[in-house]
Amino acid sequence: MATPNSVPPSIDYFSMETYQAAADYIKTKLPATMQQIEVMIICGSGLGGLADTLESQVEMHYKDIPNFAVSTVAGHAGKLVFGYLSGKLTVCMVGRKHAYEGHSLLRTVFPIRVMKLIGVHTVIVTNAAGGLNHDFKVADIMVIQDHLSIPSMAGLSALIGPNLDAFGPRFPPISDAYDYNLRLVAFKASQEVGIPAECMQEGVYCMVSGPSYESRAEARNLNKMGGDCVGMSTVPEVIVARHAGMKVLGLSLITNHVNQSVGKSAKAEAFAALKDKKVMKTVTSTTTKTDDKGNKTTVVTTTTTSSEGSAAGADGDANAQDSIIVNHEEVLETSAARSKDMQNLVRTIVKMM
Repeated sequence: MATPNSVPPSIDYFSMETYQAAADYIKTKLPATMQQIEVMIICGSGLGGLADTLESQVEMHYKDIPNFAVSTVAGHAGKLVFGYLSGKLTVCMVGRKHAYEGHSLLRTVFPIRVMKLIGVHTVIVTNAAGGLNHDFKVADIMVIQDHLSIPSMAGLSALIGPNLDAFGPRFPPISDAYDYNLRLVAFKASQEVGIPAECMQEGVYCMVSGPSYESRAEARNLNKMGGDCVGMSTVPEVIVARHAGMKVLGLSLITNHVNQSVGKSAKAEAFAALKDKKVMKTVTSTTTKTDDKGNKTTVVTTTTTSSEGSAAGADGDANAQDSIIVNHEEVLETSAARSKDMQNLVRTIVKMM
């Protein structure tokens, strides 16, 4: 069977040669002064404009790099842009791969390991996410403190399979995945670029596999499990980066509120018609009477009564979010509106690192 984007199924992602081939190709295309890249920035939906601000840019499209897969999602261009950001050698990954496109998780994180081979020590991961925390507002920026990976709980991890010892240990700890010092820098940088404190959040990012958005029941339970926002990326990249000993900072742009309402009750709607209507009720009873001579007589009595019908109407408060339906266009619009602030924030973070 053909694989997505015509990527040959014969590629061995458990071989160091596969990663080294891509790293060697990239180095041949970079000038001698740009051989040791320090920082990698993964640009989420609609946030690729940051790459345009790099100085001394060198672009490489995924389709030209050995063993790379191509992104097929709107808002993800599919290229690496190398250059200087705040004086540091940086690569922007404009267009990430997602498992829902048909890629294996190992393929989606392939660029992370390649960047490790060309010197990257710090990864800044950005994404667009839906807000689960009721205190979050659209266009808030959340610094990721921890994550909740539903795919990992279901046995899906980019580290499944033979371990590549050259990158990291078989069982890497993830409890400290998001570097504390980098998170401090992020909040300090937000003050420097003028983002109001009430627009900066810190919390737990939930990953779901997608591409369908969450059901209301799923969203409610993710929130109960401690999730503050939800998206379809980031976690596999973070896990593989930490496996390779790289420092990680995660930033989520809250692009929409996730619908967590219970929704309309079909039962309540169906029985609402009974409200304020009289319901006729017929009751038949049978009694036996005995006269003075011991003769028994059976008496059948029929009684008809009326009562007020009752039914629970739809709860207006419970259905207040019924009109909230997220779409990818909304995500891109919010990302575009907040993109300048995100760019300034990331640029300042890199400067202060």
